[in-house]
Amino acid sequence: MIPEIVMGAIQLLAVLLLSPLIAGIIKKTEAIFESRKGISVFQPYYDIAKFFRKENLIPEDSGWLFIAAPILAFTAYLILPWVVPIVFGSPSWVAPTVDFLGGAFIFGFASYFSVIGTERTGSYYTGIGATRGINFGAFAEPVLITVFFGVALITGTNNPFITNQYLRANINWLLSPTHLFLIAAFFLLLLFDTGKLPTESHTMCELSMIGQGMGMEYTGSLYALKMWGGYMKQFILFGVFLNVFAMPWGIALEPSAWGIVWGISLIFGKMVLLAVIIAMVEVSVAKIRLFKIIDYLTFAYLMALIAVISFLFVGGVPL
Repeated sequence: MIPEIVMGAIQLLAVLLLSPLIAGIIKKTEAIFESRKGISVFQPYYDIAKFFRKENLIPEDSGWLFIAAPILAFTAYLILPWVVPIVFGSPSWVAPTVDFLGGAFIFGFASYFSVIGTERTGSYYTGIGATRGINFGAFAEPVLITVFFGVALITGTNNPFITNQYLRANINWLLSPTHLFLIAAFFLLLLFDTGKLPTESHTMCELSMIGQGMGMEYTGSLYALKMWGGYMKQFILFGVFLNVFAMPWGIALEPSAWGIVWGISLIFGKMVLLAVIIAMVEVSVAKIRLFKIIDYLTFAYLMALIAVISFLFVGGVPL
C-alpha cells in the first residue's frame, strides 16, 4: 500500500509543479518560431503567484457556484494524477477503481462546473464562451470515447496502466493502422482540448474565444486556480497521450530514488518534445474560422472510427 500511495503522491506533485513550466515552454517556443523574444518559461509561475495575492471581485448576483466552480474543477484535476500513468507505469492505490471512461467523467465534471459557474455573471463574453464550450464539446466527446474504445479493442482493457503495460510488451501494435489512426485522432482532439487550435475572427479577438472566455470575469485567487487548473489539464492530457498512446516505453515502474528521478526526467523530456511539436503546429497551420471547428472535430471522429473499423474488419494488421 505504501509504495502505491507514494507513486500517486509523486505523480500529483509532478503535475502541480511542472504543468506551469510546460505551458511556459510552449509559449516560449511559439515566440522563437515567430522571431520574437517572448516571455520567460517561468512566467506562468509568476502569474499564478501574482493572482493569488490579488483581491477576488465577485459579479453581483453571480451565485455561489461562481466561487465554487474553480475550486471544484481544480479538485478534479488533483484526482486525475492518481489514476493515469504520468511518472510511473505501475498503478497507485486508487487506480484500479477508475478506467478511461472514469477519467473522462472526471474531466467532464471539471468542465461542467466551469460552464455553470459563469451562467449568471451577466457578461456577454463568458456567456458566448460557455455556449461555445458546450456546443463544441458535444462534438469532442464522441472522439474521446471512440479513441478509448479503439485502444480497448487492441489491449482488451479500459485501464490506462494495463494499456501502457500491453503496448510496452507488444511494440508491433504501435505501428498498426488501428493504433496510428487512434494516435492521429487523439492528437487532433488534444489540440482542441488544450486551446492550441488556431482560430480566426475578422472582428474582435474576444469573439473567437472558447475556453478563455469563461474565465474573463474571474480575478484574484479564483482566477489563479482556474489558470493553474488549465495548466494541469493540459499536462495530464499530454501525459495520457504520451504514456498510453504515442510513447509508452521507458516509464518508471517503482518509487525508488532512481525510479523517481528517471520517471520525472523522462516525462519532462517527452513533454518538451510534444510542446515543441504543438508549438510548431500552432504557428505554422493556417487559422481556421470558428464555425469550421465542427468540421475539424468531425474529421477527428472519422479518424477514430476508421481505427475501430480497421480492427474489426482486418484485426488491426499489427506489423
